[in-house]
Parts: sequence; C-alpha cells; structure tokens
Amino acid sequence: MSLKIILLLLGLSGAAGIAIGYFLRLIISLGKRGSMELEIRKMKLDAEERAKRITEEAEARAKATEGRVTDELKVRALDLKQVEERLVRKEELLDKRQTNLDLEQENLAKKGEEIIVAKAKLDELSRAEQVKLEKIAGLTAEEAKVDLLKSVEQQNESDIESRMRKLEITGNEKLEHRANEILVTAVHRLGNSVVSDVLATTISLPNDEIKGKIIGKEGRNIRAFERATGVDVIVDDTPGTITLSSYDPIRRQIARIALENLILDGRIQPAKIEESVQKAEQEINTIIKKKGAEAAFEAKVPNLDPKLIMILGRLYFRSSYGQNVLDHSVEVAHLAGMLAAELGADEGVARAGALFHDIGKAVDHEVPGTHVEIGRRILQKFGVSEEVVKAMQAHHEEYPYETPESMIVQVADAISGARPGARRDSVENYIKRLTELEAIANGQPGVEKSYAIAAGREVRVIVKPDAISDLEARKLARDIADKIEKDMQYPGEIKISVIRETRVIEYAR
Repeated sequence: MSLKIILLLLGLSGAAGIAIGYFLRLIISLGKRGSMELEIRKMKLDAEERAKRITEEAEARAKATEGRVTDELKVRALDLKQVEERLVRKEELLDKRQTNLDLEQENLAKKGEEIIVAKAKLDELSRAEQVKLEKIAGLTAEEAKVDLLKSVEQQNESDIESRMRKLEITGNEKLEHRANEILVTAVHRLGNSVVSDVLATTISLPNDEIKGKIIGKEGRNIRAFERATGVDVIVDDTPGTITLSSYDPIRRQIARIALENLILDGRIQPAKIEESVQKAEQEINTIIKKKGAEAAFEAKVPNLDPKLIMILGRLYFRSSYGQNVLDHSVEVAHLAGMLAAELGADEGVARAGALFHDIGKAVDHEVPGTHVEIGRRILQKFGVSEEVVKAMQAHHEEYPYETPESMIVQVADAISGARPGARRDSVENYIKRLTELEAIANGQPGVEKSYAIAAGREVRVIVKPDAISDLEARKLARDIADKIEKDMQYPGEIKISVIRETRVIEYAR
C-alpha cells in the first residue's frame, strides 16, 4: 500500500515538474518576444530616418542638377540665338548678292542682244561693200583670190620651191635631232645594270663529309637526284661546295632548294630526294607569283589578273641571249613609259605593252607558235585591252604599227637589247641547242620526260615502264640518236641514256 502511494506521489511530482517547466518556458518566450518587437520597432525607426535622409539628399542633388541644367540650357539658348542671328544676316546678304547677280545678268543679256544686232548690221554692211567691189572689178571675191594666188605663184615659183626644200631639210634635221634627244634622255634616265644569266649554281656545304651522303652508296643518291631534277651535280675537290649545272634556270632553282633542304634535314635517300624535289617545286611556284607581282608593281602596270601575274613571273626563270627576260621586260616598260611621256602618247598603254611584249616566251616551249602570237592569245584570254595588245604585237614587225605606242614599244625593246653587254649570242645558241635536244626526245612515244645534261653531251630520257619494254627502250635510244644526227649540228658526240624504272607501291592500312 505504501509503494502505491509512493509511486502516485512520484507521478504527481513529475507532472507538476513538467507543468512548471512549460510554464517557465512560456514566460521566457513571452519575454523574448517582447524584446524582439522592441528591436523591430527600433529598426523600423532607423530605416525611416535613413529613408528620410536619403530622400532629402536626393532632393538636394536633384535641385543642384536642375539648376546646372537650367544654366546650360540658357547658355545653349543664347548660342542658338546668336547662330540664328548670324544665319539671318547671311541670308540677307545672300539675297542682296542674288539681286545684284540678277541685275548683272539682265544687263549682260541686254548687251549680248545689242552685240548681236550690231554684228548683224556689220555683216550686212560688209556684204553690201563686197557686192559693190565685185561690180566694180567684174570678179567675185573667190575669183579674185584665185587670180592673185596664181599670179604670185608664177612670179615666185623658183623661190617658193627652194624655200620648201630648205624647210623640208631643216624640218627633218630638227625631227632627227629631237628624236635623238628623246632617246638619249630616256636611256640616261634608266641607267639599269646589266645582269647576264649564268648556267651553274654553287651550293655551300657545312662540311665535306656531306658530299659522301649526297653521292650515296654506289652513287644511288646522286643518280636519283639528277633523275628527279634534270640537272648535273658536280662534286669535285673544291672544299665546301657542290655545283649544280643546267641550262634551264627553273630546274637549277628547284635543285638548289631541294638540295639545301636535304642538307639541313640530313636524311639523304632516294625517297626523301623525291619528296624534297616536290616541295621545292611548290616553293618555286611561290617565287614565280612573287616575282610577277613585283615586276608589275615596278613597271607601274596595276590591276592584273592573278593568273596573268603567274605567267609573267615565269619569265624570271627565262633568259634571251643571256639577258633575264623579266628584268628585260621591266626595263623596256620603263623606257616605253619615258618615251611615251616625252612624245605625248598614252604612258599606261606603252608600259603595259612593253611589260607583256615577251610574255609568250613563258610558255613557248609548251604552246606552238611564235612568242608574239602566243602573247597575243594570252592577253586576249585575260581580257587585256586591245590597245595594249596592239602595242605589244608589233615589236618584231610581225604585225603593222597601228598606234604610236606600238612603235614606242619596238624602239624601247631595241634599246634594251642593243645596250653594250646586255646580251650574249653564244649563251642563247647554247640554250637553243639544249632545248632542241630535249624536244627531240620528248617527241618520241612513251617518253615521260627528258633532260639535256653535261653541257649537252648527254640526254637522259625517262620512259613510262608500262608503255615501253626493255627491248623497245634500246630501240628508242637508237631512234633518238638517229634523229639528233639527222636534224642537228653539234660538236663531238651526244650520249643517249634511256631509263626504265618499274615501281610498285602499296599501302598497309
């Protein structure tokens, strides 16, 4: 019984404790709530004060800005008023001037009418006087003039004839002297140096050990290089140098660039040689484009088609009688421009005609016809004006002189080629002989390409292996030799080397 009472008392005391705890918690939360409300009221008051202060500051700044803007508007209004007043004054002045001009125009019109009337009266009086004179003389004015001239001519016939001869001789002498003067002036103003083409290129080597790599095992590298480029590679005892020899400057340049790249790379083998030669050919195309653009700029012939510039740039690798054709063309353009300026002709047409006068030589080994005819077709294809075509086509008298510029181009070409040291006939004849050798070989069926090397003492012919057999290659060599003996004159003997190489290429993928 006592245990139950104890448990009951404990339960009551626990419930009382819980009730007291909740009561205390309620009192504490009510106290906190009261303090939070006070803080919120305080924050609200602070926010209202700040808002009021910000509003007052904004109103003050707005008033200051309004005052400044008002002042600026007043200043601008004053300026506009002054400008308006000036414009009004100018308008009044212009109105006065217009009025004066109208009055002057009216006066001029009246004076013009008076002059017309006076002239008509003067003409009428002159006709009346002429009629009176014709009646008195019994001749018309034209008949009197004819009779007078005939009488004077009969009386002074011998004197007039001698004077005419004298005037003709004096006129010819003056014209010849003036022509010489113009030519001498043009030549003196040009003053270009003469650069003759050479047939060999020397390459410097970092050391003599590289010569062995260039030659290769049993000479396979040097043979592959010569076959790919068509030039002679001369490896002699001269320390630190190798010489590339060919009459064709494009081949020499390709060979030079390819060999220099191979030397820098250090890996010299047949496959690498072919790759290097292909890259060199691409570089040469870049050089051709650059040289063509430089020549057009220097000759002052603008706005040319890019393809025409490429054809023009190929002349950089052509020579005529030892004279570089592109340099010669630019020189002729300068001379033609100066002559045209002296003579009052069209300087632009003369310069363009002179620059393009030998453009046919860039492709004359690929296209049949004279370089003049080829040049005409090239210019017409690219839409060059007919005046320029007429100026360039007559420089070898294949076409008549149709314009003054055509005669100027012919004279400028003759001056450029005739200057002392400008050309060498022996070099031109040598190159012509090598070109004919290659043309004979290339004309045979099954020939892929051919190179005249060793100063024309050897023709290296590369044939298509699928078109020519080994037996036919022997016959081809004999046929080429027979045709050379029949069609050409040459000193000594010429070696014909026919190369037939079969290549099989596959790819592992």
